[in-house]
Amino acid sequence: MMADSTQPASFAFDTESNAKIPTILAKYPPGKQASAVLPLLDLAQRQMGRTTGSAWVPRVAMDEVARVLGMAPIRVYEVATFYLMFNTEPVGKYHLQLCTTTPCWLRGSDDVVQACRKVTGIKGWKETSADGLFTMSEVECVGACVNAPILQVNDDFYEDMDAASTEKLLEALKRGEVPPPGSVKGRQTSAPEGGPITLTTLTFNPAE
Repeated sequence: MMADSTQPASFAFDTESNAKIPTILAKYPPGKQASAVLPLLDLAQRQMGRTTGSAWVPRVAMDEVARVLGMAPIRVYEVATFYLMFNTEPVGKYHLQLCTTTPCWLRGSDDVVQACRKVTGIKGWKETSADGLFTMSEVECVGACVNAPILQVNDDFYEDMDAASTEKLLEALKRGEVPPPGSVKGRQTSAPEGGPITLTTLTFNPAE
């Protein structure tokens, strides 16, 4: 859990978040509202990002989720600290989540990591750059192995990365520009480089 010095004194869901809570809770049967702990934690984290520029879940936000769901706070803490998608400490405007597991590593994730360190000045993991723009985290497989290496920035996946494309991406983010996510090589979804080699034409005969 995060240090007390980083904790805000209070947290309450704002109007935008409160408008979404009934829809979230309606997805679960009566008596099973505790199952909404994941989406409500996500809602709190997104509100923090929207209102403070740092998408994380402070302890007071976990307590509010517990209150809304009628859960013991410790149960919410357990969930928030288990899943990597929840940040329990403040992060930069751009959260760089670098997959270094085997498929990404074989495709050059070490070069992506070094490029991130070069541009941001960050030396270790879970650190934030001096300008507050970037936080670097090492993550487990993000499920896009076919287009490895992957660099996830906030919610966006940048695929087929190398050192040069990583530096280009981060410099754009520094300028306040957010390049479109996806393959930096222009790959069509998960098709081979150069385009699909099967089912390249669609033929349909209504008489058949």
